[in-house]
Amino acid sequence: MPSSPAERSGAPVVVVGGGVAGLAWALALADIGLQPLLIEKDTRFGGRAASWADPVTGDAVDIGPHVLLSEYRNMRAWLERLGTAHQVQWQRDRLITLLDHGRRILMHSSHLPAPLHGLPNLPAALRCVGPLDLLSNYRVAWQAMRMNEADTLALDGIDALSWLRAQGVSEAFIGWFWVSASMTLLNVPLLHCSAAALMRVFRQMAGHSGFHFGLPKVSLGELFTEPALRALTAAGAELRRGTAVRGLELRDGRLEALVLNDGSRLAARCCVLAVPPQVLREIAPPEWGGAGSAPEQATRFEGSPYVSTYLWFDRKLTSERFWARSWVPNDLNSDFYDLSNIRGGGHPDAPSLIACNAIHAHRAWNASDEQIVRSCVAEIAGYAPLAARARLRHAAVHRIPMAIPCAWPGTETARPLTATGIDGLFLAGDWTRTGLPASMESAVRSGWRAPKRWRLACGGRAASPGRCPRRPASPACCAGAAKAAQRPYGMGRGEGGAVRPNIEAPAASSEDAMTKPLCGIERIVFQTSCGLRGPSSCNRRRSICAPSSLSRSPSKRSAAGSRVVSSSATWCSTSRINSMNVAS
Repeated sequence: MPSSPAERSGAPVVVVGGGVAGLAWALALADIGLQPLLIEKDTRFGGRAASWADPVTGDAVDIGPHVLLSEYRNMRAWLERLGTAHQVQWQRDRLITLLDHGRRILMHSSHLPAPLHGLPNLPAALRCVGPLDLLSNYRVAWQAMRMNEADTLALDGIDALSWLRAQGVSEAFIGWFWVSASMTLLNVPLLHCSAAALMRVFRQMAGHSGFHFGLPKVSLGELFTEPALRALTAAGAELRRGTAVRGLELRDGRLEALVLNDGSRLAARCCVLAVPPQVLREIAPPEWGGAGSAPEQATRFEGSPYVSTYLWFDRKLTSERFWARSWVPNDLNSDFYDLSNIRGGGHPDAPSLIACNAIHAHRAWNASDEQIVRSCVAEIAGYAPLAARARLRHAAVHRIPMAIPCAWPGTETARPLTATGIDGLFLAGDWTRTGLPASMESAVRSGWRAPKRWRLACGGRAASPGRCPRRPASPACCAGAAKAAQRPYGMGRGEGGAVRPNIEAPAASSEDAMTKPLCGIERIVFQTSCGLRGPSSCNRRRSICAPSSLSRSPSKRSAAGSRVVSSSATWCSTSRINSMNVAS
């Protein structure tokens, strides 16, 4: 039965999916005075940011380790809002240590203006390739500095390998740099990678100097999930675990209700679907379809399998925090993290706990845990020879069937917009059109930026803190909000000229919204654009960057083999978590 306007007026604002995108969306809504209902089909919130205590050692482990990049402003602003920005250890001098055919190559961060910031690393690069190989990239670099978003998307139908060869890049440089970049950054082989996706990443690298990596000093659950849930609870949001959505009810181009797995209906004034593409395909009704619709675009996406292995050794193997290997076809892992040097103050005598990442791991998927562990130990020993003589105390292998989408040709232009064309229904997630590669940072941006865009579209501006609109926004105002939401996130300061690309360019202002407190009318324009009114919105003058003063809660143990991956954010309903007690 259709919901009446009166029923909808008392219905909640619903966010479906408790992964990073859903958490960011829900918290952004709470910060403008709403009390969203966040529902998650799994028993644990967090998605890719989920963590738990290893059942044998009690150490906090993630589905897989994650590294942050300094230039992703929305992610850093979100950490400020959560009060966990201080829990990131930034490597400001050394960018990364690369193991290339047994040679340690140190890459440093440079503050020279782009594109000259690569010059200090030329001697290191020349240890691996010749001068002519480096010069063969000049056309790629020149185009990267001049391209705008439209130019980038125009390359989406071409595979990256063919495009690089057409630009005259040498085979030696392709094999040394571009093959590794495609696998480690986009999780797909170069031959099957969209040239648009690859150039998006390269534009960011070529257009910014001084960027560096950050390593979480705590688990991802402590960094993201737990503080977000505490902030939502404090704001009066409702959190539901173990609640799956199996369908949507639409009427006259508007969302009426969600159909839950038990058959019950949940009326909603407004709904954000922070779900992966395969879930969107499952729950979308037939009338929401056709060429160009989000459910139709979702059919083009496929996940990349991912294996993360945690190894507990009996001694310290290295003082390095993390390193990477140049990609070789027979290798298993691409990057390694010694958590004993990152977490808990990095005690110099603490035995090494090393997390290894195997991406696009089709070959290793059906291998036994013992085979995977042996390969990991051998590859660690290639960098830290002590691993060959150390005793392995414990190991855990995490298999994630579809952790992130493969950047196939055609997927960049298929990434859907936030607005769906259905009144009251929006999308979020790393696979939506955020202007960033599909990643945890993209997921955060899809949720954290959206309310700002609608606020600006409705003419949001600073006003007297104590004043509220006396009536909802006009239809023209709502239409303006929807139109703004249809526009993709920009990549540069101007779309027509040769400008330095921004990793996260402001949508309509030179001031980043994440550093600007919300007051007065600004806090409620998003509500009125959707016909919503949040409780006490005019009296809640929180800054969206205000650090949380709530304390961390301890990690909780979970049994091995439990459901640890949220299907709504990590592209899978379960992951295999196998623990091994290794005999001495």
